[in-house]
Amino acid sequence: MMALRDAPMALPAAPALQGDSRAAGLVSRLLGRLRYQLAGGVLVAVVFPALMWTDLDAVLSGSGGMRNTILGTLIAMLLSVYVIRRMIKYPDVRALSYLLPAFVVSYGLVVGVFFFARFDYSRFQFLASFALAIGWFGVALMVERRVRRPRLMWMPFGETADLSHLRRADWIAALRPDSLPQGVNGIVADLRADMSPEWEQFLARAALAGIPVYHAKQIREFFTGRVQIEHLSENTFGSLLPSSFYLRLKRVLDVAAALAMMPSALMILGVVALAIRLEDGGPVFFRQRRTGYRGHDFSMLKFRTMRHGVGGKAFTEPDDPRITRVGRVLRRYRIDELPQIVNVLKGEMSWIGPRPESIELATRYEQAIPFYSYRHIVRPGITGWAQVNQGNVAEVAAATEKLHYDFYYIKYFSPWLDFLIALRTIRTVLTGHGVR
Repeated sequence: MMALRDAPMALPAAPALQGDSRAAGLVSRLLGRLRYQLAGGVLVAVVFPALMWTDLDAVLSGSGGMRNTILGTLIAMLLSVYVIRRMIKYPDVRALSYLLPAFVVSYGLVVGVFFFARFDYSRFQFLASFALAIGWFGVALMVERRVRRPRLMWMPFGETADLSHLRRADWIAALRPDSLPQGVNGIVADLRADMSPEWEQFLARAALAGIPVYHAKQIREFFTGRVQIEHLSENTFGSLLPSSFYLRLKRVLDVAAALAMMPSALMILGVVALAIRLEDGGPVFFRQRRTGYRGHDFSMLKFRTMRHGVGGKAFTEPDDPRITRVGRVLRRYRIDELPQIVNVLKGEMSWIGPRPESIELATRYEQAIPFYSYRHIVRPGITGWAQVNQGNVAEVAAATEKLHYDFYYIKYFSPWLDFLIALRTIRTVLTGHGVR
């Protein structure tokens, strides 16, 4: 009928509300558009720091160090904005939350290249550019978020009624098919549902008028970060296999990161091993058979966090009495997962991916949840999309929701999603969300 918008996606900016003041409308048009944000960013974060360092004539005639610094700050600023714009295409991502990490990574990368390449540059100018860029884009993103909240119209047929309960958008019900809506980001319809000729014509007129028409399933994915697979053919490109190129690249990155972390990991391992032995004298490590990549079982390694020799359920519960005092600290800060670096080096796991379940739980879920085994199509991870959104679960109902997060990760398998998960994992470690 019409082309569907594929996720991850960014909704087009909402037009200014008719009731807005003239000043608010002007701010919305300026700071809410990327081109004006970038133009202001160049002036504030590139040109102004250069003038702080010297005068205009020196900037225009510029020495090698001046040219390098101006070019470097420009590249760092543009890279930061690009990273933020990629991040906000994913569900429940607020640009302000990733402003500082994006700029730290981008400016740090450029400074690192300059340092190792021995380029002449001004540290003061880079620091000034970094601070001013964060201030400028912080204000711009705050204004953009306040005045450009998306507004979507949902069609009164099929599976769309529940969409109006999703946050991060204002929802308007379509009541009549004889007139097109004004001031909306797009129209959301269940394109698989039966609809009358009048509603079909309504959607066609909307598309011709430049109003985006979204399938309800994709909007639901965009706002929730979960994918419900009804048919195994449903994948980004109609294939059951994620990107083979990124699968190979990810393996190289996994090994490189594991080797880089090994020296510090060995020091932490020594301290943790001593603490575990001093508490109860039991073994340092805990090994458990898990279902992994392509359904093959493997032995996953962890620091032991429960009392030695105590049986019980295959999963932990809140305030589980089996967990030791040292174990609670290890679990809170995810240190108990550190030995899985060995599993990463052996190719059994990745840093990021669906969390591997015990064979007992995996067998139980496969019997109760359709398409559960599809999650084994990528390597299991130490952290993952489900972990940073939901935490640890055990019940079948919660496991089904967790599986929908895993399906989302597989469907939109990419380095950008892995980068987002890495940032959220750092936040999860610091807050202890989802600990059991």
